[in-house]
Amino acid sequence: MSRAVLSLGSNLGDRSAYLRLAVDGLRDSLVAVSSVYETAPWGVTDQPDFLNAVCIVDDPARDHWAWLRAGQALEREAERVREQRWGPRTLDVDVVAVDDVRSADPELLLPHPGTAERATVLIPWLEIDPDADVPGVGRADALLAALPAADKNDVRRRPDLSL
Repeated sequence: MSRAVLSLGSNLGDRSAYLRLAVDGLRDSLVAVSSVYETAPWGVTDQPDFLNAVCIVDDPARDHWAWLRAGQALEREAERVREQRWGPRTLDVDVVAVDDVRSADPELLLPHPGTAERATVLIPWLEIDPDADVPGVGRADALLAALPAADKNDVRRRPDLSL
């Protein structure tokens, strides 16, 4: 079995349509998908706000590399252009975790770097998996509790949008 947690984000064009494109592309292995959240950009802050969601997928035929390739294929379908690190994008699909796999390969770091410090990932992940654990780091709820209130308050649920 290969169960993965994928983080989805978009801040260009029809943001909700790009998130739906990703969810639809994962539909055959989709276990759960979070609500849609709106967040300020991280890293490069002079860009539009993001819509974010997290999904859990499961497919015994896919390993962590296959989940990476699936995410990259969805990004290509959304015509993502990589011009600037942490810059604006039509679709970003990050492999957050795959089972208990740890990887130091520069192409696929697992768990995804920064997960433990990003309310934009932890809040939607905990919504669909209250017992979530960041492999080798700790329980997601404890990690979220340790973050500054401002980080958590900047993650705004969008009840008007659904995937």
